[in-house]
Amino acid sequence: MIIKLARGLAALSLALTSLDASGAAHAAAAEPVVLPLTDTVATLPLAVEARDGYSRDAFRHWNAGANPTDGCTTRAEVLLAEAVTAPTVGARCALTGGTWFSY
Repeated sequence: MIIKLARGLAALSLALTSLDASGAAHAAAAEPVVLPLTDTVATLPLAVEARDGYSRDAFRHWNAGANPTDGCTTRAEVLLAEAVTAPTVGARCALTGGTWFSY
């Protein structure tokens, strides 16, 4: 009997918390707005880029990439794959030049 009473009080408590001071139920949350990525990025506030504290040496986890014999790390492979204008690939996969698009 006590368990049924406790369950009933819990249900009543939940029902009452969904009512505001006037006794009306809270409105359902608004549907999320889905935008294309470029539109979403355009809504972000702009700021001056700051690279303070960045050091490439802090990222020593780059592995040998898909082909360990070509000298290209994973980082170099991604740079090659995502280049708008391909960089020149030198000895041991040293990259020079090239351009990339970044939001």
